Amino acid sequence: MYKRSAVRASVFKLLLLPLALGAPLLCVPAYAQVKVEPQNKTAPTFADNSPFNDGPYVIDNASGSADALWICQRELKKTAGTGQLTRPSHCGDLPQPFIHAPYAIDPDKYGKVNTLVALSDVHGQFDVLISLLRAHKVIDEHNRWALGEGHLVMTGDMFDRGHQINEVLWFMYGLDKQARDAGGMMHLLMGNHEQMVLQGDLRYVNARYQLSSELIGRSYDALYGQDTEIGKWLRSKNTVAIVNDMLFMHGGISPEWLERGLTISQANDLYRKHIDDERADLKANPLLNFLFFKGGPTWYRGYFKDELSSAQIDALLKHFGVKHIVVGHTSQERVLGLYDNRIIAIDSSIKLGKSGELLWVEDGKLLRGKFDGSRSELVSD
Repeated sequence: MYKRSAVRASVFKLLLLPLALGAPLLCVPAYAQVKVEPQNKTAPTFADNSPFNDGPYVIDNASGSADALWICQRELKKTAGTGQLTRPSHCGDLPQPFIHAPYAIDPDKYGKVNTLVALSDVHGQFDVLISLLRAHKVIDEHNRWALGEGHLVMTGDMFDRGHQINEVLWFMYGLDKQARDAGGMMHLLMGNHEQMVLQGDLRYVNARYQLSSELIGRSYDALYGQDTEIGKWLRSKNTVAIVNDMLFMHGGISPEWLERGLTISQANDLYRKHIDDERADLKANPLLNFLFFKGGPTWYRGYFKDELSSAQIDALLKHFGVKHIVVGHTSQERVLGLYDNRIIAIDSSIKLGKSGELLWVEDGKLLRGKFDGSRSELVSD
């Protein structure tokens, strides 16, 4: 099942030995290279002796149950992986999620939502995410859902770059159920970095997770494989969704979509069905090549390159029966309106670990939700 992962598990071991000894890294196969992003000064690295905790990684076992794997002070520990998880001692503040599988596939179209909040591209910056959501009372002081029957949309890219990936994932995992229990909804849409990790493209993985991979004995992508709790949860999610009069996805919808005549439900089904396909197989299929790569909804950046006319934007909106297209992926300094707010960019550079914004929609009114909790009207550039 994990042809890519089996190869990378051994490659990660080869990577770690010279690094641990302080030797330079040479002659690493291209597919195994991990791009090391600049880290927060307080984030521990895998190659020193600083405290290191990570997890849990909940993985199915041979008995039909699941194990929760924890890394506590650089030691691997295992507990039962069902129900309410309790972290072992000396594990710091690692998440203690309640496992609530299985997962239904959600509809990709919702209406009559009075309060709608959206943000994107968290990239492992858990502290910024929590501060922003608390400031706008999307969550309470205990980091639990507080938006009632409102909807929250995360347009992808929780993975890569940052050093608190599991904290973000388990937080969103819990928020998913809390929102439903309150009559609301948390829409987690897949971004290009979710696709990259699940498909074994590990170029942007933070260096600290190489140690987790080594201790557990799995490549990083296999830690989110089809036999893992987070992996199964992610694979149930949509990539494109409509809420009220707004179309959401990570990157953007290009005019090529109209030429192909796809519905968003067809696209979401294709993403779920083929997310674990080999890259070469995706490239060989014209439709999948479009969906999974640069022209598709998780990669497209044409709104920011003056590639589309106003008439082309109108054609896209008309096709989907919406008034706005909301995207992440292309970093901005704030939530940004383009084309008279017909396009709304919500990647506010949370990935830098300093601050961020969200889109707040109340009874159809578009607002910038700022990091301090204040809001102002979204004025198109």
